[in-house]
Amino acid sequence: MARSQEPERHACMMAPFLELAVLMLDVTASHERDRHRIFFLVLHLLPLGEGKSHPSKREKTERPIQSHQANRSRPHQRIESQGVPPHMKITDIKVWPTRVAENRSWIFVEVNTDEGVTGFGEATNSGGGGVIMVARMVELVRETVQGADFAEGLIGQNANEIERIWQNLYRRFTTLGPRGLVTSVISGIDMALWDIKGKTLGVPIYELLGGKVRDSIQLYTHVRNQDDPTMAAAHARELVDMGHTALKTDPFVEMRIRHRRYLDGRISAAGAQHGIDVMTAIREEVGPEIDLMVDAHGNFNVPTAIDLCNRMKDVSLNWFEEPVQPESINALRQVKNGTDTPLCVGERLYTRYDFADVLSEGLTNYIMPDICWTGGISEMRKIASLAETYYVPISPHDALGTLNVVGGAQVMMATPNFYRLETGPDTADIYNKVLKEPIEFIGDQFTLPDKPGLGVELDTEYLAAHPDPHWAQAGGGG
Repeated sequence: MARSQEPERHACMMAPFLELAVLMLDVTASHERDRHRIFFLVLHLLPLGEGKSHPSKREKTERPIQSHQANRSRPHQRIESQGVPPHMKITDIKVWPTRVAENRSWIFVEVNTDEGVTGFGEATNSGGGGVIMVARMVELVRETVQGADFAEGLIGQNANEIERIWQNLYRRFTTLGPRGLVTSVISGIDMALWDIKGKTLGVPIYELLGGKVRDSIQLYTHVRNQDDPTMAAAHARELVDMGHTALKTDPFVEMRIRHRRYLDGRISAAGAQHGIDVMTAIREEVGPEIDLMVDAHGNFNVPTAIDLCNRMKDVSLNWFEEPVQPESINALRQVKNGTDTPLCVGERLYTRYDFADVLSEGLTNYIMPDICWTGGISEMRKIASLAETYYVPISPHDALGTLNVVGGAQVMMATPNFYRLETGPDTADIYNKVLKEPIEFIGDQFTLPDKPGLGVELDTEYLAAHPDPHWAQAGGGG
């Protein structure tokens, strides 16, 4: 363009800005006519890219329309503005039931795509036969099964459509019940799909959930040696000296035999007193500044739970966890009405539907959903948002594997109402067995790796070399 034309071009460019400024300063802009003028001026000023002008109506109508099916036929074409292939097909799903320690197995799920992006998730539910059941069900979901109660399998599905896949899986197994085995399977697949999306976009999962609201994840850990109050207190002191500021334990040693074997919910007078003595000794050792929690594992009936909660009053618990079995909301209501001790529930509540009534009735002070049991990252973030509307803190449960804690941490990075994430005193070492690169806990802090997706990669060579023995005996994976 000739230099003599520059002032005229500059004036033309500035004219819409000047007219808009005059209108915005004029109180008459409240009139409908002027609001419309402002709208179209702003529309005119929106950038369309270098060298592009606003299309006329004729240009808009003549622009060719590309069908959705055409996009599906070219799965390797990437949308430059988003970095995500419009239809990234799932090509394979593998299940890895892995033995990481004596009597401890984890179930990992691997999802592969035609874009060469692989995601991992965790579906650990329980040991022994539970490993086989969850793993077999993952394999079932992988296959294309037709029938009255089944939709198509996941092979060939669009890995980008995480919510649609979650809903399809959840409704597909309605007749099996909406919790437990079903939601564990969904959890592993859902987590892997979020891992894929984060890797494809080159960002951690928490960036896809709205971005971080904190720089690291605060942890709590477990006190051991509960058989002896003095030894339990000594271990608590060790943990505090390591930098932990919140501790949990199950002090009711007598009830260990009843764990997962609830019968009548009673405990002997001596067993109850032992539990009180353990918590009292720990409190006296660590002082008032450390948060203390009791995990009752749902072992008690209503009157016993109320009695124990009230006898813990002088210990100043942060919470008394799972005082009763989770099936009866009425039982929980009675306990809540019978004590001032704060309560925590949720590791055996499996979706937002299970949490809805508990939260709306104010029956708990904290919730602790498990990302491997409740439906993965998709469901965990919904539960967290639901709890936020009641100003109830969320503290994800973790008695499981590496991706349980990493996946929970990813969601909590973007969750305002987060309290702490559960870990064990030496779990980082065992977590790292299955990882290509280790994670690290420093005191009560966990800083997620600044890498895409979950931020960690499973070592599939280790997984292949350490199959769960029950799975191997059953001929799994073949």
